[in-house]
Amino acid sequence: MGRAFEYRKAAKMKRWGQMSRIFPKLAKAITVAAKEGSPDPDMNPRLRTAIQNAKAQNMPKKNIEAAIERASGKDAVDYTLINYEGKGPHGVLCFVECATDNPTRTVANVKSYFNKAGGSGLVSNGSLEFMFSRKAVFEFKKAEGMDLEELELELIDAGLTEIEEIEPEADDEEGVTMIFAYAEYTDFGTLSEGLEGLKIEVDSANLKRFPTSPVEYTDAQLEDIEKMLDRFDDDDDIQAVYTNIA
Repeated sequence: MGRAFEYRKAAKMKRWGQMSRIFPKLAKAITVAAKEGSPDPDMNPRLRTAIQNAKAQNMPKKNIEAAIERASGKDAVDYTLINYEGKGPHGVLCFVECATDNPTRTVANVKSYFNKAGGSGLVSNGSLEFMFSRKAVFEFKKAEGMDLEELELELIDAGLTEIEEIEPEADDEEGVTMIFAYAEYTDFGTLSEGLEGLKIEVDSANLKRFPTSPVEYTDAQLEDIEKMLDRFDDDDDIQAVYTNIA
């Protein structure tokens, strides 16, 4: 009884910890999208996607509405989107995407994370751009009877470049097969509309960066890199970090 209680308590604390880290990032993405376009999701595909991503992480409706309000209300926040590039421990390449209301604070934090991890620090913006390719990535559950070949044909005109099926792990209690659809980043909007037209409910949609020359690292090296990535993950100003880890 005591062990079961402790297990449930630990699991609950872990969920709270994850939510405390991811909800502020999701809220910023919603605010930025609402500020750059219409606060009406029906008129703003980017905002619609940001809300979709938040709902997939079980973000409460009131949090989503508050994030939209921060884009135009009396307490409106002006976020700057800025990227930083750098080299972490063992030469790992990092592309850091941020949304911040205080760039001075953010760049100081990013520098400190590289330094504390023993990395060589920031490099000039654009130096690592060619080391990553940017793609639109849509993730959704495979519906019963869904034919991937047929789906691929239907989405090619919408910009689809690749479709991938991922079977659930053996210990996955939900046992859901996930589908990943890829497109060039410039075709994000058209593929999103294509999926909407097919009535496919997307769990997440993002623009992601993939290393063009992935590098294998040892377990010991990965442990050092993970410690640095954890610091990035804990910073609300940092929306995403991409590396060249294979």
